[in-house]
Amino acid sequence: MSDAYVYYFMRSSELAGQPVLSKRRATLEAIKGRGEAVMESQIVVDESEIDGNGFLIGGANHGGQPMDELWAQIRSLERRAKSRDTEALMLSETTDGARKYMLSLESRELRDQVQKLKMHRTELLIEQLHERRQKSIRVSRSPLEI
Repeated sequence: MSDAYVYYFMRSSELAGQPVLSKRRATLEAIKGRGEAVMESQIVVDESEIDGNGFLIGGANHGGQPMDELWAQIRSLERRAKSRDTEALMLSETTDGARKYMLSLESRELRDQVQKLKMHRTELLIEQLHERRQKSIRVSRSPLEI
């Protein structure tokens, strides 16, 4: 079980002549020599979500859809919780009881975060559906009905 911190970063662009935001997040180690980390973009992910070059797998979310970002966060939280559960299962209650208990607490907290994000995602989906219906109703009315 290991968490990792990943960031978007500003890299120089020869075409634009100005710094450009990276498309994927990466670890600070991977960013070295490529640009400057945007510290405000930091997220915590499970190590299994990082490729061999230190980049977040599947990662172009900035400027994307909020649903995509939420889904990525949910997936990451679930992986981190599973990682803690797996480690806890390998520990002995008698010799590693305190560590096992802490892993259990962390897993529970991560899963609580998942549930909150899923509820938020559902609320956003309902809101989008409502907006589409309202738009459809406005479009389907004839000028005489308005």
